[in-house]
Parts: sequence; structure tokens; C-alpha cells
Amino acid sequence: VQLQASGGGSVQAGGSLTLSCAASRSVFNINVMEWHRQAPGKERELVASIGIGGDTSYRESVKGRFTIARDAAKNTVDLQMNNLKPEDTGVYYCHSVLLGRNDWGQGTLVTVSS
Repeated sequence: VQLQASGGGSVQAGGSLTLSCAASRSVFNINVMEWHRQAPGKERELVASIGIGGDTSYRESVKGRFTIARDAAKNTVDLQMNNLKPEDTGVYYCHSVLLGRNDWGQGTLVTVSS
């Protein structure tokens, strides 16, 4: 699966951004779609995921602020990020799992200033 991430940018704390991950095949037929992020000097971490059945999960620090959802019209998996905090800063990557194969999109940078 080829993935293309977009939507990053710079915002102040408390602001919002929406990231989009476009896929080369229907996002409704991919087993798992995820958003990961990597802050400077830190390891990449899972932020949110959505399964083929629509089940979602989030890391604790973003619960209630981030929402992952699939958009049928655009064939994307979007990450709506509200009430952003400086610790949300990092490069965000989309990731897919399909039939045991893992694919990554290029990253999109999110910078949150205090």
C-alpha cells in the first residue's frame, strides 16, 4: 500500500490541525491504519489506530483530544488533533497493515509552540 501523509504545520498550543493519509487502495479494506509520531531525540510511538471494522484506539496522552477516522469520499485516514500541546510536536507518520505487510508513508511535521 502506498501512503501519502499531509496536513502538518505550525500552531500555537491549544490550536488544531487535521492530518490526512491517502492510500493507494480503499482504506476500508486495510486491516489496520495507524498514525505514529516521532519527537526529536525520541523513539517513534503509536498515536492512534483504526481497524477494518472501525474500532479505534489511542495512546493515553491524546485521548479526548485526537480523533482518527476514515473518509470515504477522499479515501483517507484522518487524524483530527485538537487542543494541541507542545509535547505533541513531532513528525507524524501513517502506517498500514494489510495481510501481514507493513507500509509507511512519508512523515509530516507538526510543531506546537507554547
